[in-house]
Amino acid sequence: MDFNPFLEPWLAHMQSPTPNNVAGKGQIEAPGRAHNIVWQTRAAAPSEFENALGDALEVVFEGGAETPDQVVDGLNRHGLRAPDGQSWTVALFEAEMARMGA
Repeated sequence: MDFNPFLEPWLAHMQSPTPNNVAGKGQIEAPGRAHNIVWQTRAAAPSEFENALGDALEVVFEGGAETPDQVVDGLNRHGLRAPDGQSWTVALFEAEMARMGA
């Protein structure tokens, strides 16, 4: 299994994007008896696009990008297009990061 099918999508359930701070109230884990899912925070396996974006971001950050403008410039130079096939803009990049929960 490469994702957690039981992950609570808290972003979809909340008015504001903040996780539950009650930390599993009523779900005390018995050490050694809990099933450990390898990918605890994945709601789904990454798509081909998400993997390509991750690879491109590694290259961009290794190249010294620190600001959203620098990241977007690097993605565009790297040749990875936004999900709609267009060149990246800061607004598109920030929306995509929000969609992916980053």
